[in-house]
Amino acid sequence: MFDPNNVTIGKIVKSNTHIDYICQIYGPNEDEYTPQPPDYSFGTFVSIKLENTNGGVERLIGVIYNTLLMNPDFGSLGPRLSPRSELEVFAPDYLAETATLVGIIMLGWSDTNGFYYQGVPALAAAVNSTVHCLDEQELYNFHCDDDDQPCLRYVPILLALRDPLVPQLLMTVIDRLNGLFPNSGRQLSVMRNNLAWKSIVQPAG
Repeated sequence: MFDPNNVTIGKIVKSNTHIDYICQIYGPNEDEYTPQPPDYSFGTFVSIKLENTNGGVERLIGVIYNTLLMNPDFGSLGPRLSPRSELEVFAPDYLAETATLVGIIMLGWSDTNGFYYQGVPALAAAVNSTVHCLDEQELYNFHCDDDDQPCLRYVPILLALRDPLVPQLLMTVIDRLNGLFPNSGRQLSVMRNNLAWKSIVQPAG
């Protein structure tokens, strides 16, 4: 039975670095649930289930920071001999080349006891590992420190990317955390305003 609190959005198809992964979003009929755009939007937190948990790490935790659309029709200047309806029957592999890919940067992990940690995980995911959306409780647990305050120790990991989207990514994350940590609204607001100011006067190069 489909569990709306445990949405599977796709599978890992490659990695760029130890913490930078590419996930292919499931298309229609590839899984019990077909992911919708809000499920893999910019700033969505996800987890990757590891096959081998001998190191104590059960899942990697990351955030979607980029999207790439793959379309084999792009660059094809000539007309096709077969209409799309016939391609679905005679060349289904061709249609499968159309895909939505998202970039995920790993920001931490959870262990087999259910505890969450922020930082660079020691273990890596395998190709075809499934990618799940974090629900609100999981997102809260990942960001909550011992004093029930929001914790963002992974900020240096994101800033090291030197990507112009990083400030907006962090502001998107902070906006979501505002709803999870209402008593820390002032602290989060100061952090957000600082990021907004830096994104204007110090654009990433």
